[in-house]
Amino acid sequence: MKSSFFCLSLLASLASLVLGDAPNTVVFPVTLTWAKGSPDGFEREMIFMNGQFPGPTLNIQEGDNVEFVVTNQLPYRTTIHFHGIEQYNTPWSDGVPGLSQTHIQPGATFTYKWTATQYGTYWYHGHTQGQLEDGLYGAINIQPKDGTSTPFTMISNDTTDLHRLSLAESNPHMVILSDWSHFTSEQLHDISIAADIDPLCGDSILINGKGNVNCPGVPFIMSLVPPTITPLLMGQNLTDKGCLAPTNVLAQTSYPHNIAAIPPGLFTGCNATSTPGSIIDVDPHKGWASLNFISTASLQEMVISIDDHPMYLYAVDGRYVTPQRIDAITFSHGSRYSVFVELDQPAQNYIIRVAGDGLNQKIFGSATMRYTGGKNINTPHPSINYAGVNTTSNVTFLNDLAVVPYPPIKPSATVDQTVSLLLNRTGAAWQWSLNDNTPFNESLENMTPLLWNPTELANTPLTITTKNNTWVDLILLASISGGLQPRHPIHKHSNKAFIIGYGNGEFPYTTAAEAMAALPQNFNLETPAYRDGFYTLPVAQSSTWMVVRYFVENPGAFLLHCHINPHLTGGMGVAILDGIDRWPTVPAAYGPGGNGS
Repeated sequence: MKSSFFCLSLLASLASLVLGDAPNTVVFPVTLTWAKGSPDGFEREMIFMNGQFPGPTLNIQEGDNVEFVVTNQLPYRTTIHFHGIEQYNTPWSDGVPGLSQTHIQPGATFTYKWTATQYGTYWYHGHTQGQLEDGLYGAINIQPKDGTSTPFTMISNDTTDLHRLSLAESNPHMVILSDWSHFTSEQLHDISIAADIDPLCGDSILINGKGNVNCPGVPFIMSLVPPTITPLLMGQNLTDKGCLAPTNVLAQTSYPHNIAAIPPGLFTGCNATSTPGSIIDVDPHKGWASLNFISTASLQEMVISIDDHPMYLYAVDGRYVTPQRIDAITFSHGSRYSVFVELDQPAQNYIIRVAGDGLNQKIFGSATMRYTGGKNINTPHPSINYAGVNTTSNVTFLNDLAVVPYPPIKPSATVDQTVSLLLNRTGAAWQWSLNDNTPFNESLENMTPLLWNPTELANTPLTITTKNNTWVDLILLASISGGLQPRHPIHKHSNKAFIIGYGNGEFPYTTAAEAMAALPQNFNLETPAYRDGFYTLPVAQSSTWMVVRYFVENPGAFLLHCHINPHLTGGMGVAILDGIDRWPTVPAAYGPGGNGS
């Protein structure tokens, strides 16, 4: 089956670039260094980009050509991935070692070249081992080309408001949400293997690189545990850091652990800090502000709200959606949500609250939204508490799976290929797989890139091979057999996919068509969410499943993986060889010995 919808859209976009003004080329140099820093008041070694953390924001226009020049002054090898960027016709710039390139060695420089074929909010981050946990990330803001249709009239029909909304979109506040550990990524990975545990415990939540360690005490933390969750604690308290104990068999499974290999400070030993948090200044005279939230979290699922200010969601994962008025958003790892906030409250300070929402840990962080020219006071009226739970019955949370693309688009009603993937632990508590209990081991970063040699992993469960101009279903099956599983934030490199179905229980079907016939209420082919990240349902009392559908239109080797960093480094990924029948020729600059220039 063939489809021309997406191809025609891409051709129209490219034609506009050819027929219009010559595209601008933006050269963006980034130097990576390894030094001591203390974003939450505790000093450790970490990664800085051009001497700052988080890295500088890449501000560009839709249609721009980007030359992202990385100089690696780290003592480690590295690569950079551009999260959510489609990389149409530039699969060699996707930044995944073993798939699209070899590592950038210490002392070397590498240039990633790609075209901004999209608008919206994205981000860049390290994609070698666990370098995301060391602070290697920054924001990308792509302004839409002139004439792009917006959904702003669904928020207000007032001419003044519409003008102000447009101005707010063009000057957004980039708000990076992240979690932070006092251990380096290398230390965490070594501990995971030595102790055979999933390192489910962090130290703080950072907003734009700033935060502090909160230690409210075990009695307060336990007061936040709902009765329905208490049995999962297996008679144990959460630790003073708010974490599930490492001896919790439901969370860590019954694999033989070496608890003695867990160092002090990982699960217990909370030491509070009082580091000043981030301040986001907004001008009430402008009427509205756009806050573009990016979750760069490596471990924590998070909920965000702003005291006394509802949010008007208008874009998700970089693309416009039908607006929704909400009070709180649950963030999956890697996701982006753009919201408008009306600045109609008394001129003072308002708390931006960010709470961990996963079963693994009760953790909290905050920042300040400050009206310029206002009083330096705040009168808290929170929508969520320390645990991310609504404080009143009228708090509206975003239903992440009910986000409708704008303008409306929908997938094909039928597909050419179906692939089922089993999400589970395999062989150890720290080791995960996305397909057939075979982990995508870190050692695969060292292989000849699949883009250069797509047969490198032929006939293994670690690759999915598709043909160009076809529709593909990915069925994600999370099994209860491996114990508790969180909501896995599965990220698809290259183009987005539609989330067409999901549910609890076993999935005894071989295709989505069979499942739709039996469970029509669990599927949506008319207005499905269109994302580059898919949040599976949690596994607590039963297995869960999700079906995503995408169109193959960008040949190359791309990764599909869980964005919980310990799960990725534990092997939870597969390589998608899209368009194997139209495999691209790799330019010499991106082949063996090349550095992109």
